Amino acid sequence: MLATLTQKSIWRIFNDICKIPRPSHHEQMITKYIVDFAHSHNIECELDKAGNILLRKGATKGMDDYPSIALQAHMDMVPQKNEETQHDFLTDPIQAYVDGEWVKAKGTTLGADNGIGLASALAVLTDSAVEHGPIEVLITTSEETGMDGAFALQPNWLQSHYLINTDSEKEGEIFTGCAGGAEFRSTFPITYAVIPEGHDCYIRIALKGLKGGHSGCDIHLGRGNAIKLMARFLAEYAQEISFRLADIQGGTLRNAIPREAFVELSLNTQELPKLKSIMQRYLTVLQNELAHTEPNIQFTLSEVTENKVKRVLTNEHQTKIINWLNAAPNGVIRMSDQIPGVVETSLNLGVMNIEENQANAYFLIRSQVDSAKDAVIATLVSLSQLGNANYEISGGYTGWEPNLDSDLLNLVKKKYYEIFSENPHVTVIHAGLECGLFKKSYPDMDMISIGPTIVSPHSPDEKVNISSVYRYWELLIAILKSAGSLK
Repeated sequence: MLATLTQKSIWRIFNDICKIPRPSHHEQMITKYIVDFAHSHNIECELDKAGNILLRKGATKGMDDYPSIALQAHMDMVPQKNEETQHDFLTDPIQAYVDGEWVKAKGTTLGADNGIGLASALAVLTDSAVEHGPIEVLITTSEETGMDGAFALQPNWLQSHYLINTDSEKEGEIFTGCAGGAEFRSTFPITYAVIPEGHDCYIRIALKGLKGGHSGCDIHLGRGNAIKLMARFLAEYAQEISFRLADIQGGTLRNAIPREAFVELSLNTQELPKLKSIMQRYLTVLQNELAHTEPNIQFTLSEVTENKVKRVLTNEHQTKIINWLNAAPNGVIRMSDQIPGVVETSLNLGVMNIEENQANAYFLIRSQVDSAKDAVIATLVSLSQLGNANYEISGGYTGWEPNLDSDLLNLVKKKYYEIFSENPHVTVIHAGLECGLFKKSYPDMDMISIGPTIVSPHSPDEKVNISSVYRYWELLIAILKSAGSLK
């Protein structure tokens, strides 16, 4: 039971949050929970037209002259599960449990991103032991699918000059900047043909067992992208046999590295043994190339006996889609020249699917440099034009420029050293934090981002380190207690 962990207020609230379905764009129940929470604790509560929630609480006695500080979190989570896991993210609670030094979930994402940050902000408002000046808590909507709430944030709603974002994922690091991003979608019109004569075997190939992960925080780790690996197989290995493609599916979210991909094919039964041999050869190649990053990779074949393939793509469109997917860029494009070890520019091919008369590929591009982001978009535009595909660019947002002279940053660095006798690592994150968008409505706001250690967000392997939550909490309440020095 999470509520039995030390620092019970955070874990009790996070345990409540885990029970509430809250994928992006389905936030009605978590909104009701937060509003009811505010009312039950006599906390001022407002909602804007986008569904963002702003909570306000006055200062602890004797701290009324402290500057107001806003704590910020988003209410939604990424809904990812293993194929064999039976879970409906619209109705079912997350099955969170303690495993040694970690809190994990059974077969799904945990939602510690950003549920722990949300829980900590609500705990500050209700924990009588926390000393603070005036507090605002801003909780935004649909961050994971396009930062909708942050885009819609209106000027003059928040009163605070200082803001602490709780959405970073490595304790001991203070984030002062983040990447900008954009979404890119290629759409291929497709036509179908009848199944060729002699194609009496219908099969499904599955590529599974990959780690996946956050397309920003984990993109530099060299993890396999299931869509790209499947495209490589079809383009480089499977050409030894005569097959016809009926379907290809992979990934579920553009901001999660795809863990699984599937294709359905028709072929002649006599070529089945050769296909199995080719698959084993490819699996051996992948096991060698990805031995350290993807030790659990699976590549399997099963015959389709029910809902058999009734039609296949034309040769022209099959070739076009396979070649396009195989040629599409993916992963790290460039490392930062200014900040060692930080990715400057990347992209993630997050979703591939075939609908009735079209095939769709979805990318998320990230970069600290807007012109570099534009260059990647231009590459995808050129590739789409070569493949006679339509394309759409959306959800563009700029990055958050670091301010190393920030008063809030200097206070956080000072308190961290006083508490832990070591200096924190000040850096930027190759992911989208809402702070960059807040700057549009609040250009003078002084912001930093901190959080506990969360591993493999956006994947079913997501877990949060328990001791890092304690350290994060200790730092957070120390910042609030010492905020008088910010005047």
